[in-house]
Amino acid sequence: MSDLAAFLRAWAKDPLGIAAVAPSGPSLARLITAEITPDMAPVIELGPGTGVFTKALLERGLQQSDLVLVENEADFARLLETRFPQARILRGDAARVRRHRALFGGELAGATISGLPILSMNAGQQMKIMAGCFGLMRPGGRFYQFSYSPVCPIRRPVLERLGLEARRLSSTLRNLPPAAVYEIGRVDE
Repeated sequence: MSDLAAFLRAWAKDPLGIAAVAPSGPSLARLITAEITPDMAPVIELGPGTGVFTKALLERGLQQSDLVLVENEADFARLLETRFPQARILRGDAARVRRHRALFGGELAGATISGLPILSMNAGQQMKIMAGCFGLMRPGGRFYQFSYSPVCPIRRPVLERLGLEARRLSSTLRNLPPAAVYEIGRVDE
């Protein structure tokens, strides 16, 4: 099955959970992974879908074993297991990622890449995801999120409560729809 067909099928089952009718394009994948280096491993990827960002992470020099892929959609999780057999794949809700600290073997991540439709989530869901990921990242860890919106998709009260700040890195018109990438880090780092 093509990636587009897999994506459309998943979207038809859960439009709000998928929030896009096509996988992200290579331009957005390069943009969201541009600051990731192998020394940031392990790297968490939330909502990898068909693995477009995962492939870009591998092109940046990371190994499959450096990746923890958190995917809630069963068909995507099976596809990822086939495509990236050495990656650690967690099938479940990204808001519960912190419960799976054991997947990291005691090591903290240097970055999180998110393909989640976080803009459509309420503040409580965003809070759980952000707190969970920052709880699994070492000092200086960064969270990268893309958005189809012209503003940061993480609500300001969530950022403020967790002591985080966001900056818009760049955008691409070569994605359907066009998207921007935001980098989120701790205020004091």
